[in-house]
Amino acid sequence: MRRASLVFGLFILISILFAFPIASDERTQNLVSIVLDDFDNPEQSPWIAFGSKFITEGFPRVSYPSARPEAFGANRDGTDYKVLGVWGKFDRMGYNFIEIVPDRKDANGEFTGIPIPGRVRSMDLWVWGSNHDFYMEVHIKDARGFIHVLDLGSILFEGWRNLRVDIPGTIVQGRRQVPQIEPLTLMRFVLWTRPNERVDNFYVYFDQIKVLTDVFVTRFDGDDLATLEAKEQIWGDSSGGVQ
Repeated sequence: MRRASLVFGLFILISILFAFPIASDERTQNLVSIVLDDFDNPEQSPWIAFGSKFITEGFPRVSYPSARPEAFGANRDGTDYKVLGVWGKFDRMGYNFIEIVPDRKDANGEFTGIPIPGRVRSMDLWVWGSNHDFYMEVHIKDARGFIHVLDLGSILFEGWRNLRVDIPGTIVQGRRQVPQIEPLTLMRFVLWTRPNERVDNFYVYFDQIKVLTDVFVTRFDGDDLATLEAKEQIWGDSSGGVQ
């Protein structure tokens, strides 16, 4: 009986040792912080803004002033850092909104957004507010084409503040088949006004859109054929959805 117990115990130990690398591999992470846009090169990555129904004619306007949150050390090294500025005016108070969109388009003229590498955990950006009772959303598109609206919070504050949102686990970013990562895409930010706040003249500035993302990918023989870039190079446009 004792011998049988020892053999059974040895079997369990060996099973655990052999299973551990697999379980460990599934839990492996490589979390990195990636800046999606810092607005320092507007010629290479321009943005555009659209207003809702009661936007004043000629607005919203976009600019790239030389500025930076003090948390980044200002412009002490002589580099001409820039931020994205939006000047807005509406003719009526209410639930008005301004969409702030990366000006990237495909061959059909559709906005493509900014692709986000890895499995995203959170997103943040710096916002300069002027104490207007407005709030912000970010719109994220998943690999299946669904748009997810995430609340970034109020901008009822003065000066620069970092706004952050966690990416909920309900947004699908992976699957069992290869390619296993189903990347997300940043489509737009939306600035909303509240009904009791004045909207006849306001300014908002943005800097450094950043994500915390897990970029770990298990390597295997032939993984160079599993990337989305390889699929499009071999088979052409694969934007028809994930199968």
